Amino acid sequence: MSAPQLVVHRDKELMAQAAAARLITKIVDSQAARGSASVVLTGGRNGNGLLAALAAAPARDAIDWSRLDVWWGDERFLPEDDPERNVTQARAALLDSVPLDPSRVHAMPGSDGPNGNDAEAAAAAYAAELAAAAGPEDHGDVPTFDVLMLGVGPDTHVASLFPELPGVRETERTVVGVHGAPKPPPTRISLTLPAIRAAREVWLLAAGEDKANAAAIALSGAGEIQAPAAGAYGRSRTLWLLDAAAASQLPRSLYPPASP
Repeated sequence: MSAPQLVVHRDKELMAQAAAARLITKIVDSQAARGSASVVLTGGRNGNGLLAALAAAPARDAIDWSRLDVWWGDERFLPEDDPERNVTQARAALLDSVPLDPSRVHAMPGSDGPNGNDAEAAAAAYAAELAAAAGPEDHGDVPTFDVLMLGVGPDTHVASLFPELPGVRETERTVVGVHGAPKPPPTRISLTLPAIRAAREVWLLAAGEDKANAAAIALSGAGEIQAPAAGAYGRSRTLWLLDAAAASQLPRSLYPPASP
């Protein structure tokens, strides 16, 4: 378990640009070290904002996109091309504008996919895809992702792991179907905390005043069942990327005064 590090930026636009620059560097370094890189994307306004900033960054061309594996932390269980799906929004923000290898883009199944409207079967299929990608050097049935990104919800949820719901309590499976989510749509697919913790680095993104209480709770020692964001950490690094509004309820002792 890695202790959380915090970086606080002036506003959400600067946070997105800085996070995009950080991600480019991490991917390039991972490709140089191991030949390829793997990232797990997150949806929502902060995740999509980061992807849009990456799309606009000239340095994006430093990435060898053909040697990048792209996964998702969760997905709304909707038809494949639904505009509310995380993968649809990610394609519009970035993925359709870069030369990715289609076989290395691992979208979660839709409700009109081969598993039909069975979220549990779709989750099992994604778990099998993760297990097939894991090598002997990895820890169990999940690849060791280079960077796994998570948006933090106002209720402290990450991916589609909501406080007190069964998904956040899962300790064995790597992917679960989520039913009765408190935000629409109610049915989703999500990585579990054990799968999230397989990543080398976990980055938690939070911007806006509506995230301030969640950040304060998650970073105050709360338990992961009540505050799932508190249970999201990487093997070597856990990084909270916030804007000033989201950090407004945190004591300054938690982050460096020099944070831009």
